[in-house]
Amino acid sequence: MAPEQLSLAQARRVALAAQGFADPKPGGATDMRHLRRVLRRLHLIQMDSVNVLQRAHFMPLYSRLGPYPVDLLERAAYRKPRELFEFWGHEASLITTDLQPLFRWRMERAADFAWGGMVRIVREQPELVSWVLDEVRGRGPITAAEIEHDAPRSKDNWGWNWSVVKQAMEWLFFSGQVTAAERSTSFARRYDLPERVLPAAVLNAPTPAYPDAIRALVELSARALGVAAEPDLRDYFRLPVEGFKQAVAELMEDRVLTPVTVPGWKQPTYLHHEAKMPRWVRAATLVSPFDPLIWFRQRTERLFDLNYRIEIYVPAPQRLYGYYVLPFLLGDRFAARVDLKADRKAGVLRIPAAWLEPAAEQDETAAALAVELHRLAGWLGLSAVEAPAKGDFAGPLASALAGVA
Repeated sequence: MAPEQLSLAQARRVALAAQGFADPKPGGATDMRHLRRVLRRLHLIQMDSVNVLQRAHFMPLYSRLGPYPVDLLERAAYRKPRELFEFWGHEASLITTDLQPLFRWRMERAADFAWGGMVRIVREQPELVSWVLDEVRGRGPITAAEIEHDAPRSKDNWGWNWSVVKQAMEWLFFSGQVTAAERSTSFARRYDLPERVLPAAVLNAPTPAYPDAIRALVELSARALGVAAEPDLRDYFRLPVEGFKQAVAELMEDRVLTPVTVPGWKQPTYLHHEAKMPRWVRAATLVSPFDPLIWFRQRTERLFDLNYRIEIYVPAPQRLYGYYVLPFLLGDRFAARVDLKADRKAGVLRIPAAWLEPAAEQDETAAALAVELHRLAGWLGLSAVEAPAKGDFAGPLASALAGVA
């Protein structure tokens, strides 16, 4: 049978619907039901320590629900009964707890997937790793910094210090021997034993065979993406090559995935059998650099013709758009991008730069983005929105912001 065909516009609507951007915003107060609805779609949320605007894991819920009490996410992640747990899903992530068994293969094969420092510590200093685990067992929940000064030191002075204690703790975390019980005020993980953190039903669930776990994760990736090329499916949970092709073949055989073609997409592409294609998407929201809609930049460019890179680590004179730039989704296209900073001391949302995307209509975009920026500022507890400092969209956006204020 010839593959089905999707236009690029149809693929965008499918992808946005799968990610929850076609869902209606809550009519009243946002509660845990709304949060769970988003989490059932995304399955995980990426974390990042940058706090120039808002912590990364809070933003995907905002983009889909609008202003919501951030305590809802804190409750789901760090209070009983836990609905989320921290692990390496797509980078450091909050993942729904029901998926924990599907990641045990990654824990069991930590030596194959963890990076050098962690692997070197467990190989060269196993006694340190054992000591750290004993400390967590006896004193948890604790941060690595809380035990660094207590670490025993060898008489030959080869030395244990904070960095190796932290690496040992991260090895235990990657291998599933400890987990994150909470975060400190400085955003450091506080580690504890899984049996003191995760629900018993999750811990007692059987461990799937590796091929079954990979197939389940590919299916969840496809569900969350709606329509996806093979690299997209692998990237969502950062899956290895081993077993991936077989999982895709079995999902096609079971008619969970249907091969499709999308103009300009060269890799094999698939449509999830439950994917929806709304007639339109009426989004008007800012999207975080770490949002699953855009975190795989190749897919972002294919879907939205948006060449987007985060420039945090680019020297300031070489940045094209700014330090912490968020694209603005209007309808089913990205219409602008704004560099943002929450000046909490002054109570101001600052806009170092604003840029209009080539195909966007200036006045419509300015009006919608001005409303969104005031909404974002209110959610962040900021009382004012400053006019953009520079960028080709600075003037029109400044005028629109003045009109909203």
